[in-house]
Amino acid sequence: MNIAVLGNGQLGAMMQQAGLRIGVEVQLLDIDAGQLASPDMIVTAEREHWPQNAFTTSLAQAPGWLNAKAFHHLADRIRQKTFITELGLPTSPWRVFRTDMGQEGIHAQLGPDVFLKSPQGGYDGRGQLRLKQATPAALPFPAWADQSLAEQAIAFDTEVSIIGARGRDGQMVFYRLTENRHQDGVLAFSISRPGAFEALQAPAEDMLRTLMTALDYVGVMAVECFVVDGKLLINEIAPRVHNSGHWTQAAASISQFELHVRAVCGMPLPEPVQQGAAIMANLLGVAYDQAWLAHGAAQLHWYGKDYRPGRKMGHINLASPDVRQLAQWLGEMTLPAELEASRSWAIQRLAS
Repeated sequence: MNIAVLGNGQLGAMMQQAGLRIGVEVQLLDIDAGQLASPDMIVTAEREHWPQNAFTTSLAQAPGWLNAKAFHHLADRIRQKTFITELGLPTSPWRVFRTDMGQEGIHAQLGPDVFLKSPQGGYDGRGQLRLKQATPAALPFPAWADQSLAEQAIAFDTEVSIIGARGRDGQMVFYRLTENRHQDGVLAFSISRPGAFEALQAPAEDMLRTLMTALDYVGVMAVECFVVDGKLLINEIAPRVHNSGHWTQAAASISQFELHVRAVCGMPLPEPVQQGAAIMANLLGVAYDQAWLAHGAAQLHWYGKDYRPGRKMGHINLASPDVRQLAQWLGEMTLPAELEASRSWAIQRLAS
């Protein structure tokens, strides 16, 4: 069986590796090259944002193209928030930003701390402007006027994500909630540990189940949430495999990448077995360092990209059945200096 993936980045490459294990050939489609899949291939995606051109338009009309409804609703921030609200799911207060609102008008409706977000293309902290009532800012007119999202900044206790998959037959399976830490809007660390968010697991699965069913979605989907006073607020939805699920490569019986390949191919979806605890550390804008391999428990995934400041160059997974052992190993590992604050956060969270 063959499938094609729109995009040829690291997520697609890891789907390709997972496919090889189970006898599925995964072809990566370079958006810039305009390479179309053969008509009989299933087509999925490693990203929800791509340019609208002749290639992507043709691809979206291919017989095997999956999840057109999901990409329509989720690739645009305003449509995504509208969809969440229409389903009655909890999210932060928001408005469409209008030219006549002005900064004071935004704060009057959404409070003293607001994010202004471009509707498309922005991720990992890009395409966003934070507005503080006490600090007048130059609003991005006219480019964002009447087509961008104004959203109340949430004072959250922590950030988590729920990742699950839905098969062609409607079967759904889920991973346990993952706790995340961001630096400058980009995911730096993820922690998966048993029992950490047991009271929120069922509500999180219900939210993701509602979304995937409403979209008739096939494959892996991730929902990022804020935890506020013991309840979940949806922040963003990703119709694809997700950075915060990379730990599943080391600490689950089936990784998110294999789960996605299985789902789009119509294969059985086993319930992931998750034992012990795991961390994932993102390697952002750093050169390759063999010292990351010095600790025998560290699993390095290097993407082979050209260096660029802030770019996701790779990630490290670390897992152990013993949470205390994992914390010890994490303290012993060599990591980039930029991750020291996140390492301390992760060790503290593991200790709790």
